[in-house]
Amino acid sequence: MEPPATGNGTTASHFRPVNPFEDAMATFVRRTDIPLDAARTLPREYFLSPEIFGEERDKIFYRNWLCVGREEQIANTGDYFLVNSGTESVIVVRDQTGSVRAFHNTCRHRGTRLCEEHQGQFSETIQCPYHSWTYGLDGRLLGAPSTHDLEGFNKADWPLMAVATDTWQGFIFLHLGAPAAPVASQLSMLEYRVGMYNLKSLRSARQIVYDVKANWKLLIENYSECYHCAPVHPALAKLSPPTSGENDFSEGAVLGGYMELNEGKDSLTFTGRACGLPVGELPRTEHDRVYYYSIFPNFLLSLHPDYVMFHTLWPQAPDQTRVTCDWLFNPETLNHPEYNPGDGIDFWDMTNRQDWHICEASQAGIQSRFYKPGAYSHREALPMQFDRELLRQLGHPRHY
Repeated sequence: MEPPATGNGTTASHFRPVNPFEDAMATFVRRTDIPLDAARTLPREYFLSPEIFGEERDKIFYRNWLCVGREEQIANTGDYFLVNSGTESVIVVRDQTGSVRAFHNTCRHRGTRLCEEHQGQFSETIQCPYHSWTYGLDGRLLGAPSTHDLEGFNKADWPLMAVATDTWQGFIFLHLGAPAAPVASQLSMLEYRVGMYNLKSLRSARQIVYDVKANWKLLIENYSECYHCAPVHPALAKLSPPTSGENDFSEGAVLGGYMELNEGKDSLTFTGRACGLPVGELPRTEHDRVYYYSIFPNFLLSLHPDYVMFHTLWPQAPDQTRVTCDWLFNPETLNHPEYNPGDGIDFWDMTNRQDWHICEASQAGIQSRFYKPGAYSHREALPMQFDRELLRQLGHPRHY
């Protein structure tokens, strides 16, 4: 899908190194050593079927932690934004204690949507526009006109319906079901990597929302390989060799690794120069790498030496996905006269749109009645592993 190069080099492995910077190369195995088992791309119905789309919603998007944004989006008491996933709408808000809270955007009276604006700030309460039932930022029902004389009615019994929330490295996550474990425990394998990038302290310079006429899985599969980079992304290929890099994780819900920058290039920008101050205290070797991780099911995290890019994916229909892309920088970059964040943002906006176009072309081709699953190459081991995780969570057998 989206940001091309996703640590899709020629080699890969699944490991948990104690110190990833000591003799790091010894921890990797060649990509060709990952057994493909005659892997094929997913059958046609996985990209077209409303029934499978509904099953993905119920078994995947309602049963996993979903990245929904950044804590800085609700920096002050009463700040909120809405998250829409399938039929669910959720209010994410900062309460009076400074905690991140989330509630279903549904009044407990007659179900009316409490908020229609995508983001804003509540004064001190959340009030339903229909009959003025009023709630605190902690979800408690504070006022319900004409209910004082209702037999057995107790406001304490009618709070907003809460949604599980968690934070990790400055990102906000929601779980529309009953989470089995906190986000941090599920992403513990990434701590050694992201800890160097000071993610929590970074600030957003820009956000772009894209509507893509393609199935959400095509976007993640595309993100997870650079087999396509030379023909689809010629500008990217000049900065980062499509066959470079290694993979940290090649199995499970977290996939990806790094790709290298060409000699003399400082970052993925139009100029090839850094567009911001370093985002963290990075070892010298990390200044020549960009890391790409897909975190199942909707979070794509791309770590550059001078900025961090992340995408969240929101399936709208079997053939339509809304993608939100943010670029995060060292806060000092945003007012620094020597750096131009737009050099990296505009580069990836172009690259994103190239990805959306080719994914839309894939979606169109798969609609053909004559489409048959194709063979995955050794440069597409991560898309194959994504498919396996998808099928595992759906409870579907492998199709090859």
